[in-house]
Amino acid sequence: MKPMRIEAIALIAIALLLLTAGCTQPSGTTPTTAAPVKDLRIGYQPSTHQMAEITAMEKGWWQQDLAPLGVGNVSDKVFPSGPPEMAAMQAGELDVAYVGAAPVLTALATGLDARIVAGVNTQGSDLVVRNDLDYTGPQSLKGTTIATFPAGSIQDTVLKDWLTRNNLTPDKDVFIKGMAPGDAVTAIIAGKVEGIFLPTPSPSTVVNQGKGKIVVHSGEMYPNHTCCVLVVSGKLIREHPEIVRQIIATNDRAVAWNKLNRDEAAEIYAKKTSANVTDVKASLSEWDGDWASDPNVIVSPVLDYATIQYNLGYIKKPLTKEEIFDLTFYQKS
Repeated sequence: MKPMRIEAIALIAIALLLLTAGCTQPSGTTPTTAAPVKDLRIGYQPSTHQMAEITAMEKGWWQQDLAPLGVGNVSDKVFPSGPPEMAAMQAGELDVAYVGAAPVLTALATGLDARIVAGVNTQGSDLVVRNDLDYTGPQSLKGTTIATFPAGSIQDTVLKDWLTRNNLTPDKDVFIKGMAPGDAVTAIIAGKVEGIFLPTPSPSTVVNQGKGKIVVHSGEMYPNHTCCVLVVSGKLIREHPEIVRQIIATNDRAVAWNKLNRDEAAEIYAKKTSANVTDVKASLSEWDGDWASDPNVIVSPVLDYATIQYNLGYIKKPLTKEEIFDLTFYQKS
């Protein structure tokens, strides 16, 4: 056989090999041989907003549902609020986070490789003021100090936006003090602040001790607003989509169970977080919130948060829907 013909045949063979490789492993995709997940780490906060995570953990559902997919161990870690939780996720310490939508935006704007894949809850925070404060509307808060979660949190974002829309300048007309929930509750009970704006069950704790009154629900500040969301790392999305789908399914399972078994769910939550079970049960009867997981219905309010955070100077530009969400998993669950 002539040398030129041999070379031509060799070139054709190489081209066929490359074409076959392109069909079986498209450019930019992750190999199906991704390393198994030995440890899945979930972040959450001590709020009834995120009771689904706690129920699923304490009943062993996370481990039970994810083990068949090769997950070795599932653990969770509590955070006082969203900003430090997102800092931990950016540091690679979490794979999954139950967290307010607002701190996710701040983290995404500064490089967090993650997406919102499902909702967790809507509304469910309350403005509580001391009993001796004559609350007659937003203007009656002028000159007061309100403790809430740190800057960039959902409560901070909603509160400051509400004050601004009512012609009050945050940190000028009304002073906003960022605190962990326990510290904020202690501050209003001790008379060091005039009010708190926190997620349940903290407002009920203050009310039940006779140290304050609920004057505004967060749904009155921002009707039908999103609060907490379910966030997963980009690595988990790319390498283990089947695990992401199961995380959403397990969350849905816990939400459905909690709705049918509120008292038992409250007891599980109280034991896990060392909260007063009476306060927890009271908060579930007083709150204006709801557990809701469909991410398709929260796109608009979350995009509004991105604009609000841009106006507050927390992010340099409003984020797009594609930069915040991956809606494909919920649709397939």
